[in-house]
Amino acid sequence: MLLHSFASPRACLSAAAAALTVCLATPAMAQTTANAADPAAGAPAAAAGQDTGAAGKPTGFLGSFEVGGLLDGYYDYYSTKPDGDATYRNFDVRHNEPRLSMGEVWLNKTPTDDSRAGMSFKLIGGHSAAMVNSLEPGTTDLKYIEQAYGSVLLPVGKGLQVDAGKFVTQHGAEVIEAKDNWNYSRSLLFALAIPYYHTGVRATYNVNDKFGVMGNVTEGWNAVSNHNGFRTIGAQATIKPNGMVTLVENYMTGPEQLNDTADRRHLFDSIATITATKMVSVMANYDYGKDSVAGTPVSWYGLAGYLKIQATSRVAIGPRIEFFKDPDGFMTGTKQTLKEGTLTAEVSLAKGLLTRLEYRRDVSDASTFATGGGGTATSQGSFGLGILYSLTSKH
Repeated sequence: MLLHSFASPRACLSAAAAALTVCLATPAMAQTTANAADPAAGAPAAAAGQDTGAAGKPTGFLGSFEVGGLLDGYYDYYSTKPDGDATYRNFDVRHNEPRLSMGEVWLNKTPTDDSRAGMSFKLIGGHSAAMVNSLEPGTTDLKYIEQAYGSVLLPVGKGLQVDAGKFVTQHGAEVIEAKDNWNYSRSLLFALAIPYYHTGVRATYNVNDKFGVMGNVTEGWNAVSNHNGFRTIGAQATIKPNGMVTLVENYMTGPEQLNDTADRRHLFDSIATITATKMVSVMANYDYGKDSVAGTPVSWYGLAGYLKIQATSRVAIGPRIEFFKDPDGFMTGTKQTLKEGTLTAEVSLAKGLLTRLEYRRDVSDASTFATGGGGTATSQGSFGLGILYSLTSKH
């Protein structure tokens, strides 16, 4: 068994498993997932078909609630032709087998000064749901619930938002939903360096439009229930010095291994995004983590760089390069250095409908990529096509 099993991270969908999402319940400035994936995105428009008053507030049937859903399908061809899931990949893992990776439906209400209660509920189904919950040390009964929490906006200063429940992690430049990332496949850092979700309480406060903070107390990495009697604490700071630059710093610490309170994990996660022009954006993500096994220190770290070129209103190009070092074999089970390069071409076919054509190559200084017939290789290439469709009542 890999030491990674209790350490960190990260499809055909039945109609009954489709689900509900929550990206807007946390104030936008303190949400890494929204800002990092699409730094140039504006505020959501009023829901289609709703009347708005003088202040622009929706007054239709849905009011301040958002309802939405998405479907994500893909086809990948791997040079390694693995019999099972491709090594070190998340969600687009099957060779030469078209699949519906995930389906989601969501209901969301952002708390405001006029309506201080909020909520976020997001259901996810398919092979991706199984992967997200594969490292859960406790119950897996909630594996189809990606996120479910209640919110309240307290009248403290400019407004202190408190969320309680299960929520996706604040770490990383990428998120579970491919449509909100610059590439179709997920990075090595997403797959190996950080968790997927937490359960607990978090508080978010935007000091002004340039600086926001968040703190949380949770059951740990990828945990719905406590598995060692101790809690994990986390903090986030978001800085927007101007309209072009967003800087996010995250930190978490706590004992994360099953029935082990002596060994404590630390994770430092940094994201920098620059929207240079309407056509060009760049982003960098650095992760450093450390833990110990029976008192022996272990660590992992990596760096990913992104570029997005919006060539036209419908066409975008997104290269990504990264490396991930696992010198103690804690996250992958093998002492190694992994590297990957990805080139993604995106075409928007219609409102809410995206296609992404992608080539990716992964290499390692150890023979760890699974091949057909039970062998291994030092490299893995893939060519893939992703089709993404989403819709929401807000626009």
